[in-house]
Amino acid sequence: MKWFKRKTYPPFWDSYLNYFKEEQNTNLEEIRFVIFDTETTGLDTKNDRILSIGTIAVINNTIKVNDNLENYLNQDFFNTETVKIHGLLSDKKENKIEEKEAIIQFLEHIKNAILVAHHAAFDITMINNALIRLNLPKLKNKVLDTGQLYKKTKKVTTQNHFSLDQLAEKFNIPLHDRHTASGDAYITAILFVKLIVILKKENPNLSLNQLLQNKERRGLL
Repeated sequence: MKWFKRKTYPPFWDSYLNYFKEEQNTNLEEIRFVIFDTETTGLDTKNDRILSIGTIAVINNTIKVNDNLENYLNQDFFNTETVKIHGLLSDKKENKIEEKEAIIQFLEHIKNAILVAHHAAFDITMINNALIRLNLPKLKNKVLDTGQLYKKTKKVTTQNHFSLDQLAEKFNIPLHDRHTASGDAYITAILFVKLIVILKKENPNLSLNQLLQNKERRGLL
């Protein structure tokens, strides 16, 4: 007789799951949002890999500069086209770690925070695919996309797609360290704060559920 065996996971995954056993805060002024970005070898979510991960937290519309993470990953795959953008593989000065260690640190940093990214589906998929390679389930965190948040404001035009560069220009956000994971995370954090201020002015009773609503979701999130 075969007994059902519960699949066991490494301690770092169990530790991550434990954060979701706590009651989730829904007060926008108290929620910890973690804005993040990945730099990758390319845009093919199946075959490309993560080169770097950058994060920064926002609480009560304040960017917490001391609550951040920046990791560079060892990667043997070279894509000369994307190197022209991020320059990571041409610079050997970064201290690089293995993908597993980067994911462990990322999970410990984000905990049960609401994740925020620009065009978040791509970054979430890249992280989830790294988790799959480690024989782990997908991320459990709720996710917000700054592109979708902009579309919720009354400032949106008929245009459907907005790059980070376009929105940074629209909101007068300096493009410092553009195309680095930490730099893009910081730019996105400023954009996120500005969008929340606008949305609260338009709707004083703005809730987390309203932010999370996304009619255009296609399954990646």
